[in-house]
Amino acid sequence: MRKTILRTATALAPVLAMGMAAPALAQNTEAAAEDETQEGGFGEIVVTAQGRDQLLQDVPVAITVVDSELIQNSGVTDVRGLRQLTPSLQSTTGQSSATGVVLSIRGIGTAGDNPGFEPAVGVFVDGVFRARAGLALSDMPELERVEVLRGPQVTLFGRNTSAGALSIVTAGPKFDLGGYVEAGYGNYNEISVKGGITGPLSDQLALRVDGGYRTRDGYIEEVNSGTDINDVNRYFVRGQLLYDNGSNVQLRIIGDYAETDELCCGAIHTSEGATGPAVNGITALFSGGQTIGLIPNNPPADRRVAFSPGRDLTEKVQEWGVSGQLDIDLGAVNITSITAYRDWQAERAMDIDFSGLDRAYREDYTTGLTDFTQELRFQGTAFGDKLDWMIGGFYLNETLTLSDTVRVGTQGSAYVDALLASSTDTFTPAAPFGFTLFGTQGPTRPFLGALFLGDPSLAPFFGANPGLVPQFLPGAYLPSQNGAGQYSDDWQVKTEAFSIFTHNILNLTDGLTFTFGVRYNRENKDISANLNAVNPACAAIMAGGSSAAFGQIFATQSALNPIRLLVCNPIVNPEFNGNYSDGSSEDELTGTAKLAYKIGSDALLFGSYSHGYKSGGFNLDRGSFDSRFFGGNGAQISDLQFGKETVDSFEIGLKTNLAPGFQFNVTGFYQDFTGYQNLRFEGSSFVVRQYDEVISQGVEVELGVRPADDVNMSFAYTYLSAVVNDPINAADDHDQQLTNQPENVFTGAITWTPELGAGVQGLMHIDFRAMSEANTLNDPNGVQFTRNGPYSIWNARLGVNFNDGKLGVEVYGQNIFDQYYNITSFPVPEQSGAYAVYPGQPRFYGVKVRAKF
Repeated sequence: MRKTILRTATALAPVLAMGMAAPALAQNTEAAAEDETQEGGFGEIVVTAQGRDQLLQDVPVAITVVDSELIQNSGVTDVRGLRQLTPSLQSTTGQSSATGVVLSIRGIGTAGDNPGFEPAVGVFVDGVFRARAGLALSDMPELERVEVLRGPQVTLFGRNTSAGALSIVTAGPKFDLGGYVEAGYGNYNEISVKGGITGPLSDQLALRVDGGYRTRDGYIEEVNSGTDINDVNRYFVRGQLLYDNGSNVQLRIIGDYAETDELCCGAIHTSEGATGPAVNGITALFSGGQTIGLIPNNPPADRRVAFSPGRDLTEKVQEWGVSGQLDIDLGAVNITSITAYRDWQAERAMDIDFSGLDRAYREDYTTGLTDFTQELRFQGTAFGDKLDWMIGGFYLNETLTLSDTVRVGTQGSAYVDALLASSTDTFTPAAPFGFTLFGTQGPTRPFLGALFLGDPSLAPFFGANPGLVPQFLPGAYLPSQNGAGQYSDDWQVKTEAFSIFTHNILNLTDGLTFTFGVRYNRENKDISANLNAVNPACAAIMAGGSSAAFGQIFATQSALNPIRLLVCNPIVNPEFNGNYSDGSSEDELTGTAKLAYKIGSDALLFGSYSHGYKSGGFNLDRGSFDSRFFGGNGAQISDLQFGKETVDSFEIGLKTNLAPGFQFNVTGFYQDFTGYQNLRFEGSSFVVRQYDEVISQGVEVELGVRPADDVNMSFAYTYLSAVVNDPINAADDHDQQLTNQPENVFTGAITWTPELGAGVQGLMHIDFRAMSEANTLNDPNGVQFTRNGPYSIWNARLGVNFNDGKLGVEVYGQNIFDQYYNITSFPVPEQSGAYAVYPGQPRFYGVKVRAKF
């Protein structure tokens, strides 16, 4: 009976329902709703967001529910695509689709380019926490729904989420035999196949198996090799077993495995027209050669990049996991237990100078995460059902490993000499073509150390004593940097997190309810690192010492600071070699209080306060160490540590059913974040800047209209102000909107399914996301390259279903107007004044055939 009810409730959901979705505490509890559909109206949508069955429009929380039909019609294949349907959700991908995904809600997210960061937006699949957003990027199986919870989730979810959560509910096993298979072909040679089958093994056991495979050529051209990057090559398989004794015990066991093997990610060098030593140096090195260093006059919309020949861009991911959810109904008390183990491994390589110059590259960057989680909760009622209570606990044991290898390429020394020559050609008439460090520029450029030997007249240019460094003889060049770099930087972070919580609903009157919850959180993290970099040139300079004459050249001439950084980049600085270990512990009390008043039968007015929390951690990047060579006090593991992030969130909202085919919801929010964790790329490495305060505030409006049974329309709008208030730590971010966060976002979806004949139904669907302008990088010097103007993305689908939906043929288009936009951007490493952008996807189109039985 409960399985039939769930199908009914799902079918009655509007294209973009408005209400409360189920959190991890009740992912496997099936909704119960009676079919109360009127002509042109919505059915009663029931969710289990607070661990009990409640009407979606009666739950005092801001949430968007997206059903499986809308996901399919919009072409969503993974969690990043959900931004098309929910205006308060933003998703971006940086240097990696596995480890560089950022999800944000109401402007608040966590940079994904460093796995040491916990997510601000949690992703939960069938009640199981995915520790990073990239862990949920495999293609999705058939879904029941996706629930986007806006604002901090502070009591019910298994893991701390300071900005919100995505709760993905997959289709489960059924006791009726059924299944589906679909196949598609599209431009860029896209081929996709997906299918599933479910049915009974006995009266109490049901099985379900799903699987899928998708491949597609890349849409970014690499001009030196002719390779197309940003391709797709992935598959998944998923099995489920359901035990249901028909009365009080239900057990659902899930096992899944997924792999990707792709070329990712292409960043377009946008500022080739800029002038400066870095750009001029690259151009000079490739003058008259066959390899393209920088593509001249390269519009990002052409999606062309120049990378170093022979460097690997592969990204491989393997992920698997098992979970079990046990529900026991004892009458007075309901018990739910969710146990899960997940293993995720990603390996990637990249050309980190983002040009045809073989300056530097990364190879065998390997990230691993293993997570064991256990959640247990008890729920019941008291005082004649006046109090609906819940208590529970959650435990996480996680091991994060990271192995990083960054090397200097075959042209690394030549690039440094080219920049040095360009920077020093006006220092003295005795060296009209500048100086050299590695001797790659020929005899016309003397060694920089010669300034201190044999020509005392040059010493005043640097204010140094020429007799201090006898080992640097004229022509005795520094050792070549080619092949230098990290040989084995190995990191490990172990996390143990424990929480106990309670979440309760008190019915004060027939129309007035008070919801209150509190949660105690305890986090322990231990870090260990074994770092080994080999860089003879940097070692030679440091051997001269910051107190010795050769080091003084760099210390006294600001024009040479970029050269010093090139030779001794923190990423490959051997000063930081060694073994490190440390640990941290945190305690935080989070909680929520909500007051809701039912106005008649058609409106709910509510207000709420929540105190949320996201744990601190360690930035797994040796570039954040404090170098003595650059005036610091030396490397200490505490250089990498950052503290927790907390939020005080206030909401006031109104949910209405003003007519059978008309729903209108509005929510106002104010969120005050303290210790906001921001990961910034600052030219050579990723650095954590914790901002004193970030204020996220705005208004969310949702409208659902169903004028007839075969027409669904939904529209949503978010106004967002997410502004940094920290003049000391925020640099270019102070008093600015957070990056990649437009102030105005408007989404809409319209679906028409007319009856074309006996057993024949048509499909016409269109959806859009329209955004105001936004900067993808808060750097005033890069605005012309990194800012998005107002733009919109439109998707469409046309189809015909035969035999009462048993067979369907559809044509689809995504980004049908081929709108270009920047996903995100960054300053190019070691190329001052240069910027690169990750381009948005072009127009995709194709045809799909789907059969059900």
